[in-house]
Amino acid sequence: MFPVLETERLTLRQITDQDAEAIFSCFSNDEVTRYYGLENMESIEQAVSMVKTFAALYQEKRGIRWGIERRNNKELIGTIGFHGLAQKHKRAELGYEIIPAHWRNGFASEAISEVISYGFASLGLKRIGAVVFTQNKASNRLLVKKGFQKEGVLRQYMYQNGIPYDTNVYSILKSNE
Repeated sequence: MFPVLETERLTLRQITDQDAEAIFSCFSNDEVTRYYGLENMESIEQAVSMVKTFAALYQEKRGIRWGIERRNNKELIGTIGFHGLAQKHKRAELGYEIIPAHWRNGFASEAISEVISYGFASLGLKRIGAVVFTQNKASNRLLVKKGFQKEGVLRQYMYQNGIPYDTNVYSILKSNE
């Protein structure tokens, strides 16, 4: 059964076909995709496909992706979760995005705290990594604030619209939490 997580203001829940419109509005926005390594979505079909990808990630135990929903109005404002889940090595990579209209409200921070706790307590992870475009100042700051340590720079690691970008690599270890 897909785990539902609750915070003070958010419900982290399974993403369904009904969320395709919100997923499309998020991933067709330049402000969201510019540091994502993903070209803008151009059709709702691409959003439906992403929903299926998230479902497969969980079914195949390669990761888990939650929809970030505001508890007060049930609005989906982004997604968060783990990919590259390697149970044998007790590690996963964290990824997330929030629709720009909801930036600077602490929602990403709230969701990250809950997901990290879940990763360590329920998935038995010992290491959670994150890879972030060096130019993504807000996300770089947020990860450090949440206790992640910068491990280095991966040069020309991700392509966005055909252009290579450097990324910072971070991790948080269960022993640091």
